[in-house]
Amino acid sequence: MTPESVLSVGATLGEGPVWAGDRLWFVDIKAHRLYRHDPATGALDTWQAPDQIGWVLPAARGDMITGIKTGLHRFNPETGQFALLHNPEPTRPHNRLNDAATDPAGRIWLGSMDDAETEASGALYRLDKGHCTDSGLPKVVITNGPAISADGRTLWHTDTLGKTIWRVPVREDGTLGTPEHFVTIEDGAGWPDGSVIDAEGCFWTGLFGGWGVRRYDPSGKLIATVRFPVANVTKIAFGGPDLRTAYATTARKGLSAAELEAQPLAGNVFAFDPGVAGLPVHLANS
Repeated sequence: MTPESVLSVGATLGEGPVWAGDRLWFVDIKAHRLYRHDPATGALDTWQAPDQIGWVLPAARGDMITGIKTGLHRFNPETGQFALLHNPEPTRPHNRLNDAATDPAGRIWLGSMDDAETEASGALYRLDKGHCTDSGLPKVVITNGPAISADGRTLWHTDTLGKTIWRVPVREDGTLGTPEHFVTIEDGAGWPDGSVIDAEGCFWTGLFGGWGVRRYDPSGKLIATVRFPVANVTKIAFGGPDLRTAYATTARKGLSAAELEAQPLAGNVFAFDPGVAGLPVHLANS
């Protein structure tokens, strides 16, 4: 599981990788940039978003849904146009949307965060058939993940600055049960960032400032660590025709000039063999 740099994009804050339509999609939040990469041809398409863009997910109607600082937007890859769908936080202009995942029912679970990374104003929302509601989980400074089990009955929710990951039951109607502690990242190991579940039900998290990604079994036991040549690893996505290639976004954000010189690959997209397949990405019902 040795990561190799496969896209030299030098992202300030690379994030949100997702495999959709046989392509790898990802964003650079701070550059307001959306990317689509075809590993088969090497093509890399780029679009400029209207503001900070945290993620992109495929929708059943054929377009994409994106999380932008100003709200949820539809994105049409054919025209390159972003259209506002809904702003879940019109009274919190200091917040931005940060990470998201789609469950088997087509609901998008999305989180917000304080862009200054100081105030506990970040919430987790559920977007279901165009209706966006607060999940009711306690607010934190930076929400991350979320990750969804194959059956859609469990959600993992990350409190990045609290270094804690919670496992939450998902009821049939999409409401959430009581969160249970899953994992706390120890001091010195970085901060838990984006996450995903693999085909064996194990949990993967990027480690911002932790030089890698970790894999935990369903009980929360650490079973694998993949080391990177860069400090800020934000999230992985399973891609390729068999979903057995792990693609990882990374970031240059927060690195000093000396650290950037020592990490010339920081901000690039990496790939490695995770030794396990991932789960297919579900289409959003909105």
